[in-house]
Amino acid sequence: MTFPQRFKAHYQTIVPNLFRSVAIDYRRERINTPDGDFLDLDWLDHPRSRRLVILSHGLEGDSSRVYVAGAARFFHEQGWHALAWNCRSCSGVMNRTPKLYSHGQTEDVETVVNHALASGQFDRIVLVGYSMGGNLTLKYLGTMGENRPKEVTHGVAFSAPVFIEHSADSLDRRDNWIYRIKFRRSLTAKIMAKEQQFPGRVDFSRLKEVKCWRDFDRLTSLRISDYDSLDDYYAYLSSGNFVAGTTAPVLIVNATNDPIVPDACNPHELARTHPLISLETPDWGGHVGFALKGKKHNWMDERALAFVTEG
Repeated sequence: MTFPQRFKAHYQTIVPNLFRSVAIDYRRERINTPDGDFLDLDWLDHPRSRRLVILSHGLEGDSSRVYVAGAARFFHEQGWHALAWNCRSCSGVMNRTPKLYSHGQTEDVETVVNHALASGQFDRIVLVGYSMGGNLTLKYLGTMGENRPKEVTHGVAFSAPVFIEHSADSLDRRDNWIYRIKFRRSLTAKIMAKEQQFPGRVDFSRLKEVKCWRDFDRLTSLRISDYDSLDDYYAYLSSGNFVAGTTAPVLIVNATNDPIVPDACNPHELARTHPLISLETPDWGGHVGFALKGKKHNWMDERALAFVTEG
């Protein structure tokens, strides 16, 4: 992209999330995970609906982020229950177990879906995810395959790094310094807090050796995972290696001007050949931006609702 195009991409990424506010009065629920941890779930209940949208946030996000809270409000206004769940350590309280969360940790998505189904309140559930949450949505549906609960009918992923290694490399681009610094600071602080709980896994003295994002992942995320190889870890994280197994329709929307998710992340061939996978690459929107002038919701909300209700 030329400099003006890149400026526009960053503008469309940053401004909609920095200068928009959404006040939501969620009902919080804490549930336990099978491995002894917990997840905090934030609900917008609808008195007359049996439809539920489950919203998954992005890296270092949470249920209060404007793109999540706005979607919860939008779907609720259209007659849906909304459930915005927080990944481990993302609700404001550090989680209990040694692991934090990751782009590939779909067992937590499964726990949330199964908990919602166990209530007996819902005839239909759709999954909508953003960035990392979009990747989790796609991987969950791909790995569930024929075991997908029949109530879960659709998945939608916006700004999803379907092949994570390409997104990791894009963070090293010079004009992406603002995202690189933001993620590195936030993740380092969280990993340091986790290291206080479970010492001896991360050598923080080596962070001065970091030259690129892969170095950072190798010294931090890889050390607290069950993987020895960064390539193997990225393969585990990448929904593009799993989504072909989906038995539900999925929509992937990645803007061509996304500064964090390059075109190499897009599963073009799979979308051409798989009857249940749709890929859209609009030329605007940035990363989880897609603002609509003069409206209190964004284009992602409209597109997600249209996809899960069409046909």
